[in-house]
Amino acid sequence: MTTSQGQAFLSQLADIKQDLPYSPGLLRDMFSLTNESSPASLERIGQTITQDQGLTAKILALANSAFYGLQGKVTSVSRAAALIGMKEIRNLVLALGIQALTHDRPLPRDFDLYAYWEHNLATGVCAKLLAERVQAEDPEVSPDSLFTAGMLHDFGKLLTAIHRPEDYSIIHKQAHDQDLPYCSLEEGHWGIEHGVIGAMTLNSWNLPKELTEPVNWHHAPEHAPEFAVQAKLLCLADALHHSLLDPEKPLSSQAMALLLEFGFNYKEICKELEWVMEDDSLEQFISHLS
Repeated sequence: MTTSQGQAFLSQLADIKQDLPYSPGLLRDMFSLTNESSPASLERIGQTITQDQGLTAKILALANSAFYGLQGKVTSVSRAAALIGMKEIRNLVLALGIQALTHDRPLPRDFDLYAYWEHNLATGVCAKLLAERVQAEDPEVSPDSLFTAGMLHDFGKLLTAIHRPEDYSIIHKQAHDQDLPYCSLEEGHWGIEHGVIGAMTLNSWNLPKELTEPVNWHHAPEHAPEFAVQAKLLCLADALHHSLLDPEKPLSSQAMALLLEFGFNYKEICKELEWVMEDDSLEQFISHLS
């Protein structure tokens, strides 16, 4: 594979928004309406979403899952937003959009969709935990935004599996056989890695840089021109969940350096993350998406 073929793939990413199950403008409106400074009412957000009845039904199914632990069934998006938060509704819209991309194209056999969602959501949970620990010293770091970035951080892998299944399988097999990081093998295969693939696609959906920059740089946060702290936290969260999945494998020197930089307690964070991952409600939530 050559870098020119990788660049050709990148050039096609903007067209992927046409495969979303809703108007690409919906995401732009959602992020505008749920911005910290937005005065938008819950009713207006609900009205924006309920224009699509199919999407509304899926959002309510997720909102009523055990993951959110609501007392009683919620029957409107505006009520769900009031109970679980407007940014959670935004995350559900994003997750359902990504889920829909897998419906029309078969995934390669070696792509585990359940494991994909499990890792992305766990990384989001961990990134939020880390962000809460640094927010007092750095108010620009938003735990909610870090959760969303975590949920999206491996989107580029999914896009590769959907649109370039042969390339995905080659890289995946090399990573398994050689016990090397997937991202470094991507660079050798076609000169791009999944952070860039995901971020470029999300940029074409008009998502804010607060989300796309950490996704872009989560394997090389020291090079992030913007939102470097967020990229570092996302990088560490990604590594911590991988460590939880494979306790025998030591943390990378990069992750160890970030633990020291932020002064985090490794065992304490892993214990919190493990507790979340053992909750049956998370498994039920993932089953809605995979």
